[in-house]
Amino acid sequence: MSYDDVEIEDMEWNEELQSYTYPCPCGDLFQITRDDLRLGEDIARCPSCSLYITVIYNAEDFADTASKKNVEHSKQQPVAVA
Repeated sequence: MSYDDVEIEDMEWNEELQSYTYPCPCGDLFQITRDDLRLGEDIARCPSCSLYITVIYNAEDFADTASKKNVEHSKQQPVAVA
């Protein structure tokens, strides 16, 4: 059972850690990366203790942009150039 459920909007982006963070009661920070979110992971863990939180977010907001581009390209029709 997670320590808490936290909305992604309540977390902060940490450039140094390259992850979203949220304060842990132990004094450290719960952390989750954008890649984790893209993969559907919703658990942010604290590196200093055993606590973790469930992150509430919209998976579509973190969908892989490369996949979206590939889908868009596949919809385009080929053009012959003479």
